[in-house]
Amino acid sequence: MINVGVIGFGYWGPNVVRNLMSIVGMRVKMVCDSDPHNLKRAKALYPHLHFSLDYKEIIDSPFIDAVAIVTSVSTHYEIAKRALKKGKHIFVEKPMAKSSVEAMELIKIADSKKLVIMVDHTFLFTGAVAKIKELMDKNMLGDLYYYDSTRISLGLFQHDVNVIWDLAPHDFYIIDYLIRNKSCRISAIGIDHFNRGHENIAYITVHFKGGLIAHINTNWLSPVKVRNILIGGQKKMLVWNDLEADEKIKIYDRGISVDGQEGIYKMLVEYRSGDMIAPKLDTTEALKKEMVYFYECITKSQVPFNDGYAGLRVVEMLEATSRSLKQDGHEVCLHLSNP
Repeated sequence: MINVGVIGFGYWGPNVVRNLMSIVGMRVKMVCDSDPHNLKRAKALYPHLHFSLDYKEIIDSPFIDAVAIVTSVSTHYEIAKRALKKGKHIFVEKPMAKSSVEAMELIKIADSKKLVIMVDHTFLFTGAVAKIKELMDKNMLGDLYYYDSTRISLGLFQHDVNVIWDLAPHDFYIIDYLIRNKSCRISAIGIDHFNRGHENIAYITVHFKGGLIAHINTNWLSPVKVRNILIGGQKKMLVWNDLEADEKIKIYDRGISVDGQEGIYKMLVEYRSGDMIAPKLDTTEALKKEMVYFYECITKSQVPFNDGYAGLRVVEMLEATSRSLKQDGHEVCLHLSNP
């Protein structure tokens, strides 16, 4: 039995606790939150658990084997470092740290103690991403031309990070999982309309070797919530609307073929317009699948694909994006880390 302590019961923490409760072999023992109101909610739902306002009580407990860190980004490093040094496996919200230096230090501690770091890259466990990965592994999309994401809504404004660090990690870890080429150039522009010190709108462009370009639109000021991703390939193209109840993914047999002869002025472009299909997807809750995977990685001593290095690469992309933002969109070259 893996005994787990959950630190943070705000927005995402209740979902983590609920899913952990449903997994055979895992048992939530303690819940912590620095906000008494959040703890009151937790006590009403799970009166049999132990509760604390101080996260150190969970980490220092000899009865806790693993810790789920579901707190603000600025606290991840301090909590995760203490937990790892106490011999606890950790499940940590994205992004895993405020800097690549912090992330690398956490990886080294975990490696030295043979502990699991799993970063909460929830979308990797959705039926949508599983289907996209299947299509790409079978080369059904062909060479990729573009990845275009719109991730916008009205809020939630974060107090310790800007809109990029809040929303773009989802696209960064999806791209990192799907695309094997780890060399890229990143540029970004954004604006802070309210002088809070954090941009509330930003546009990110990522160039990969081989001609793939990714564009990510992040916005806290949209009147509507949109979660759309378009992926264009040589053979097929797809649209992923995560807010659709059914047919979240639509695959289009559409594209162009180019016959270049004696230069661009004689280039012939043919358009292809075939069928659209909406494949059936696994509808199991992604977070539950991720929690089961966390349990398996601990009990089987496996390295998860959403491990510390996956989290580190996301932080490296965020850092490069931040540098570009400060330089008014100047491109930043980056070669992402691997074990």
